[in-house]
Amino acid sequence: MNNNEALGRIMLDEETIAKRVEELGRQISADYDRDFNGEPVVIVCILKGACIFASDLLKKLTVDARIDFMAVSSYGASTKSTGVVKINKDLDTSIEGKNILIVEDIIDTGLTLHYLIKSLWGRNPKSIKVCTLLDKPERRKVEMTADYIGFEIENKFIVGYGLDFDEKYRNLPYITCLD
Repeated sequence: MNNNEALGRIMLDEETIAKRVEELGRQISADYDRDFNGEPVVIVCILKGACIFASDLLKKLTVDARIDFMAVSSYGASTKSTGVVKINKDLDTSIEGKNILIVEDIIDTGLTLHYLIKSLWGRNPKSIKVCTLLDKPERRKVEMTADYIGFEIENKFIVGYGLDFDEKYRNLPYITCLD
């Protein structure tokens, strides 16, 4: 199968994504300037799916921002979450006393993010906020709301702009559904 055989309609094109990322950058910058008086924010990019979104978002922030990475999985090579959360790569630096902004590609069941937030609060940060590119609230299994949401989407398995199926399609510059 070539890379485009199973792809459905484009849900979010490059221009729409870029415009929303710029809006999120302005909103996050204004909020952190107001709420934390110019203190640095540590962007915790959740690999691998959020890498493109986090990179583009970081370029739009006007606040002092640092970045670190975590790899957390609950999907494997499936289109359905297993519900079992595994930390594959942890942060390289301490987050104690720091303002944290988790940057996620998608919130689906909420199980992974719920586990991650609980784990990070145990490291005594000053604050934790969440920014997700995509939100699928109808799939929630735990109560979870992001502070910053790019787009609310329908319950379809989507790929592109960092999101994958079995490591394929991350490099698409748009978001499409996988049929």
